[in-house]
Amino acid sequence: MSLSTNQLVAKARKLALPAALIGSFGLGAAIFVGGGGVHAAGAFSAAPLDDHSVGALTSLDQAMESVASRVTPAVVNIAVTSKGQQHEVADSDDQLQGLPPGFAQFFGGRGAPQQPQIEHGIGSGVIISPDGYIVTNNHVVDGATEIKVTLNDRRVLTGKLVGTDKLTDLAVVKVNASDLPSIAWGDSSKLHPGQTVLAFGSPFGYFQFSVTRGIVSAVDRPNPYSDDARKPGGFIQTDAAINPGNSGGALVNSHGELVGINTFIISNSGSFAGAGFAIPSQIVRSTAEQLMKHGKVDHGYLGISLNDVTPANAHFFNLQTATGAIVSQVTPNSPASKGGLHRGDVISEINGQKITDGSALQVAVSQMTPGTNISLGILRDGKPMALNLTVGQFQKNADVADNDDSPSSQKGKLGLAVSDLTPDLRQQINAPDQLSGVVVQNVRPASPAEDAGLQPGDVIVEVNRQATTSASQFVNQVHKDDTSGKDLLLLVWSKGSASYRTIHPENQNG
Repeated sequence: MSLSTNQLVAKARKLALPAALIGSFGLGAAIFVGGGGVHAAGAFSAAPLDDHSVGALTSLDQAMESVASRVTPAVVNIAVTSKGQQHEVADSDDQLQGLPPGFAQFFGGRGAPQQPQIEHGIGSGVIISPDGYIVTNNHVVDGATEIKVTLNDRRVLTGKLVGTDKLTDLAVVKVNASDLPSIAWGDSSKLHPGQTVLAFGSPFGYFQFSVTRGIVSAVDRPNPYSDDARKPGGFIQTDAAINPGNSGGALVNSHGELVGINTFIISNSGSFAGAGFAIPSQIVRSTAEQLMKHGKVDHGYLGISLNDVTPANAHFFNLQTATGAIVSQVTPNSPASKGGLHRGDVISEINGQKITDGSALQVAVSQMTPGTNISLGILRDGKPMALNLTVGQFQKNADVADNDDSPSSQKGKLGLAVSDLTPDLRQQINAPDQLSGVVVQNVRPASPAEDAGLQPGDVIVEVNRQATTSASQFVNQVHKDDTSGKDLLLLVWSKGSASYRTIHPENQNG
């Protein structure tokens, strides 16, 4: 279980709810000052508005009440007990060091573990089948030794962990029950910004079966907290209030259909600040079904790194519109390599469906079954082509389709210094033998290079789609191409992954 989740819940428990609001108000006529002096206003009672005047509001209220009453019985509270990490007690008695292994603990010396720390956490879940299958977040049940599920009718049942998938942060729990209220699946691909959505869960662990209302703020959001660029994005952003304890709860549309699983917020305070995020049902459903059948998930992979096409980089690839996913790296012997994908190709379609950005392709590929044959529509130097590939199987240390759109590099007017990629430098930065380019040595603060995210140790492989193999060649390429003040496109290798970076040179010499 995530320690941060526990800390947030623990913090919430320290906040005592006030028993009452204490204050006094004067009763009787109100005194106010007007243009003509002090006046007394007589008592006034406003008549309620008639049904015709508020018909739209009452209709909206009734609709939301109907959705809430339909969904709430299928939402559960999940309480988890887990063990924290054990830490060995330091030994200050040198005499104990001569004892055989395992004996020191009897004397309180080195090797004597402290009592395991018991941790508790609270989350939410959604019943997806009448026979007791519940979907929630992986981080809610991670490391759990005991799972207790509280149903809407207040029954508390023991949950069994069926399977987890860290890549999508999803998990399935099973309770021994039947004829449970479940929720229907919705189609998250049909969501649009501005649509009404409701979020269900147990904020702060105390307020079980809460519902909040908001809109879809955006779709296809990347995960800003991802510790692995290969994790699929595609998150639904909403302003329906989500707080610690809501993780794993339902996000539903106006028909009461499950369109997402609430999973994280972005906030400086740790509490809701208007930006909540949910895993779309497009991902949740396929992941949950695999977990229910096999206890694990086999994700598809192509072996490429991706950038989004943007107005700033589209012309470098001879594109008429700023849409699609740019292939910035192809892993040797991967499905992408065997299928003929090249670095610099722009993927515009997959199986006839338009691809708007790298995140869309990443989500689509990760949900495919390994061995699936797919057709990719690509643009190579602006010319349309079709490629047929077979989706591979994701391995923990493999390179899957990832959306690496972090920025990076430049020189001269760029605010950086580069050097040749010598054998010593190659060893220091763990660059593969086949990689060629120039190494970033220094980056000037507040420079275009820093703005683009370049760091010492990055390797610049191309300038404006042309290979660069030495520091002198790189300097010539930059001075040649940026004298007109135009942007430069760099292909940058950084920590094992390559990505295209667009840089805006300064007007003065750097």
